Amino acid sequence: MTKVGVGGVVLASIDYTARFKKDWKKLPTALQDLSKDKLCDLMKNPMPAGLRFEKLKGYRNPSIYTIHVTGNYKISLEIVRDKAVLRRIACHDDIDRTP
Repeated sequence: MTKVGVGGVVLASIDYTARFKKDWKKLPTALQDLSKDKLCDLMKNPMPAGLRFEKLKGYRNPSIYTIHVTGNYKISLEIVRDKAVLRRIACHDDIDRTP
């Protein structure tokens, strides 16, 4: 049975870019914990309610998507087959400039 999500994809794993790891280390612990919860939700359901999952316009290859962690923080990611590659975690403006 296939869950309907990002183009019918069921996410099986998460990978991280070096840039994401660098951004992660700068976050306060409370924001890291909230982000972990959001990523768990993403793995359970590729389009969970409340994450405001959206595709960034202007990026075709790779296709870049974002999810909201808080009102001001977002995670940018790329979907590669059944894997989410996390690119950045930063404030809204930084993600929109350099996802």
